[in-house]
Amino acid sequence: MKQLYVIGDPVTHSKSPLLHNTMCALLGLDYEYACRTVKREELAGFLTAVKGENCAGFNATMPFKELLLPYLDALDPLASRLGAVNTVCIKDGKLYGYNTDCPGYIAALRRRGFDPKGKRAVLLGAGGAAKAVAVGLCEAGAEVFVANRTSDKAKALTALFPHQMYPMAWPDLHAPELARADLLVNATSLGMVGQGQFGDFAFLQALPPACLVSDLIYHPTPTELLRRAAAQGLATMGGFPLLIHQAILALEYFTGQTIPPDAVLPALERAVGAQG
Repeated sequence: MKQLYVIGDPVTHSKSPLLHNTMCALLGLDYEYACRTVKREELAGFLTAVKGENCAGFNATMPFKELLLPYLDALDPLASRLGAVNTVCIKDGKLYGYNTDCPGYIAALRRRGFDPKGKRAVLLGAGGAAKAVAVGLCEAGAEVFVANRTSDKAKALTALFPHQMYPMAWPDLHAPELARADLLVNATSLGMVGQGQFGDFAFLQALPPACLVSDLIYHPTPTELLRRAAAQGLATMGGFPLLIHQAILALEYFTGQTIPPDAVLPALERAVGAQG
């Protein structure tokens, strides 16, 4: 049996073992997936050690999505463009980096019935998660307005797609971009357990009735943002769909097998639902 991990600090809260072990059991794949706490100063030692283990690869969460880059032997073009990896495969003692957050989010949207092509999205945040979402949306044909509490970071992100991405002020009730939005995405840590909260939610009132409100956070479920959006009658999507779809793509990289989403999605959705 080959080993798979998710590394980070902290990491024991991760739902990745639940998702991957559910898929492996369902598909008869001889892999076991576990959490492995790795501190920043332990990364180099971990990478040396894991190459000598019966390990096919690992997923990476905070703080390693960018810290891993100098250690990799090869980088997928999308991961290179994003400057971040969340999936590392180990083959013949070499490390190959990929990013499944970007395509995973678009797959989650489409399963939700939302086609990004020709749509307008307001993206809150300009960090690593926001970058993956922004690139995915632009490549899928959307127009993206980026709002970040530090405006310089929003401007830097929009430079990736200068004809499709535009900086905007941190959203308030009067932001004109909100009134035309088809999609609002929270890619900040606001609302996550142990983090801060939005100062107020008045900006939700500016969204049109058909707008989909998406939050990448899945702990808690639902977030306060989604709870208030739903109370207003807006459609919502939490963080679990992204988590599920990026996990499917990651397992394809680890195993080299194509995994039809419809073959595993019902079981994954039940597993996540049972966990809360």
